[in-house]
Amino acid sequence: MTTAFKLSKWLAIASIALSGSAFAQGSKEVTFAHQDMLVPLRLVMESGEVEKATGYKINWRMFSGGGDVIRAMASGDVQMGETGSSPLTAAASQGQDIKLFWISADIGNAEALIARNGSGVNSVKDLKGKRVATPFVSTAHYQLMVDLKLEGVDARSVNVMNMRPPEIAAAWERGDIDATFIWDPVLSKIKGSGKVLATSGSIGKKGYPTFEGIVVNSKWAADNEAFMVAFVKALNRANDEVRRTSGGWTPESAQVKAMAKWTKANPKEVKDAVSLYSFPTMDEQLSATWLGGGAAKAMSDTAAFLKEQGRVQEVKSSYAPFVTDLYVKKALGK
Repeated sequence: MTTAFKLSKWLAIASIALSGSAFAQGSKEVTFAHQDMLVPLRLVMESGEVEKATGYKINWRMFSGGGDVIRAMASGDVQMGETGSSPLTAAASQGQDIKLFWISADIGNAEALIARNGSGVNSVKDLKGKRVATPFVSTAHYQLMVDLKLEGVDARSVNVMNMRPPEIAAAWERGDIDATFIWDPVLSKIKGSGKVLATSGSIGKKGYPTFEGIVVNSKWAADNEAFMVAFVKALNRANDEVRRTSGGWTPESAQVKAMAKWTKANPKEVKDAVSLYSFPTMDEQLSATWLGGGAAKAMSDTAAFLKEQGRVQEVKSSYAPFVTDLYVKKALGK
């Protein structure tokens, strides 16, 4: 039996197992792929409120990057997950049956390109011939490639290395890399021994915005609408809590402890890291900036760049089919 045949047979079995309302409604179980960004979702994970409200069992599985999340969803092992706009766009461009239903964060300045002290790198142009680490197919990777182009640096002249966040932290400490484009909690750990060359915010202002979103398998969402609405309500509650209280957080705050627990961040760094993001309200979610059209446009622009870089083969005529405002509207009673 060839590897290709075994894989296709496994996917067929997985498809049968995951299809139909028997799985969706009968098991009342879902696997969610999360990452280590410091966003309000961590408070939902800690509280168990969705599980209590719906009776579902949620299997929270941590992944190191959006590309890993997307691959896990494609395999059928995961029904929901959080991912950045770049890996989301790559998945949509390949026709993966997923829907973006929540903007968990406008990334703002929460991701940054940092050059290590002593590396001899003082500008993006100095990256020629240097070792730059970032998780491939992530928003950070996308921003790195965009910034190199904007600064007139041929990406082929830079040794861009694919590393997961924990590997980047270790490589930085050993002096194995000269720079990295990364997010918290790693970002906070390395800032003190490096120089900020660019941020997701500064690149976004040049016409290349990025966001963190929550996506779901389209069929699973349709079969589990009540769960989806309850989940959105919990996300909104957590967003409100962060907006109201984060200014007064200390390392001992319950919210800080929850975020540190689920991300392995240093509690002393959580408050400052969270302040770098912006978390849209429910009305903002529905606006033209996000689910009302802006997210799909950002995906279209991202796809065009990814194709130019050889990362995707096709740019869809529209990315609107991969975005839905249905569950936010229902959560608002609309």
